[in-house]
Amino acid sequence: MSEVIAKRYAEALFQLGKEKNRTEELIESCRVTAEVFQNNQQLNTLLEHPSISSMKKEQFLEDVLNGVAREVVNTIKILVNRHRTGIIPGVMQTFIQMVDDAKGVEKAHVYTARKLSNEAIGELEVAFAKRFGKKEMQLENIVDPSVIGGVKVRVGNTIYDGSLSGKLHRMKRDIVSINHV
Repeated sequence: MSEVIAKRYAEALFQLGKEKNRTEELIESCRVTAEVFQNNQQLNTLLEHPSISSMKKEQFLEDVLNGVAREVVNTIKILVNRHRTGIIPGVMQTFIQMVDDAKGVEKAHVYTARKLSNEAIGELEVAFAKRFGKKEMQLENIVDPSVIGGVKVRVGNTIYDGSLSGKLHRMKRDIVSINHV
């Protein structure tokens, strides 16, 4: 339910950003804001406290979010006044995803046993961008020794497993299923 509500606020912020041709500028403000609200539960507790007036909360937000884009600050003020501080990180992340979708950019993770070179990451980005019909793919390399060799790529909820550990697991599963026949 909160994802649906977060999406509505993110869409409103996205439309406002498009109208003012400021979506790129708003991305950094959204990243900073999402991080601040995700990593600081005390901030949420303070903003949800019933004995603190709305005016004091708004002034506090102005002070804390100094340098953050006005559109983002106003969105947060609305969320605080409507007692929806818990969805602020979700709103910000959904907004960033909407901007990426509009630009044809997809973000993903590539898991490898060792760190890949920038050239290898670039080749994977081109290959997966074509596969998904995107203009650009941005891969983050995550070193995971359990991969053993090869690569495992996660795009959204889809995993492409070309790792040695994945192949070994599939072989084991096939052998077990043959023995049960």
